[in-house]
Amino acid sequence: MTLSGHLKRANSAFETGVPPRLAGEIAREIERLAMVQEQLAVLQRELNAAPTPCKETEKKREQLLLLKGMGPIFSAVLAREVFYRQFDNRRQVAGFLGLATSPYDSGAVARSQGISRVGSGAVRATMIEAAWLWVKHQPTSALTQWFLRRTEGQSKRVRRIMIVALARKLAIAVWRYLEQGLVPEGALLSGK
Repeated sequence: MTLSGHLKRANSAFETGVPPRLAGEIAREIERLAMVQEQLAVLQRELNAAPTPCKETEKKREQLLLLKGMGPIFSAVLAREVFYRQFDNRRQVAGFLGLATSPYDSGAVARSQGISRVGSGAVRATMIEAAWLWVKHQPTSALTQWFLRRTEGQSKRVRRIMIVALARKLAIAVWRYLEQGLVPEGALLSGK
């Protein structure tokens, strides 16, 4: 809704007997909302106008947009920051993102120390955020079902740990989708 539409709704609310201070607060909130909407529109135009390194990367960005829940920001970041590279296997994908496990091996003791966290922290955070959105927008996906089974009845802490594992699996599934055309099992494609 445009600013003028919001203001018309606010004015009609004011005429119904809303106290003057509350009416002023509502009007200021509407102005803030309009400003944020305008800033988002400017950012979207800048993103669409940003030069793409190559046509192959642009093709991958458009291919990512076909997956439901994978919006323009995630598609641009993943195509331009991660999948512009050629990976030979899934371990290289997870390693590049810093989502691969870091083993600790000392004599008879062998265990995992968690993720390695090499690479770009911003891209890793984007991939983890994409994993949360994947769970929300792709409920029939095998990856979402795996995550839900593993975290059923678990604490929030365990869910946060497991979302990193899902992000790793999702990154590998997206890599296979882009390189081999294999749509992740059970994933929904958007109507674009």
